[in-house]
Amino acid sequence: MTGTISMAHGLVLSAVLFLIGMTGFLLRRNMLVSLMCIELMMNGANLALVTCNRFNPGSEAGQAMVVLTIIIAAAEAAVGLAIAVNLFKFFGEVRTDRASEMKG
Repeated sequence: MTGTISMAHGLVLSAVLFLIGMTGFLLRRNMLVSLMCIELMMNGANLALVTCNRFNPGSEAGQAMVVLTIIIAAAEAAVGLAIAVNLFKFFGEVRTDRASEMKG
């Protein structure tokens, strides 16, 4: 079977990834799961950017934006994991509803 992947295929897949991440972020209270869901949403956005860039030859703006979002995702993971470690140190669990109690 020789088929090509159209722009619609890539955009639908990116929308599905984004929706799965958004649903998980809104429904879960565990901070580590929330961080994974944020990463999933960023990957969905990255896939949409790469898909649009693939069908717009001569422009590398989509790839540049993907590199920027990967850098932002790395910074977000570092800060989020530091917060998760502090939550675990203070409360023994990493539930996001306990984070409001950390206000000093």
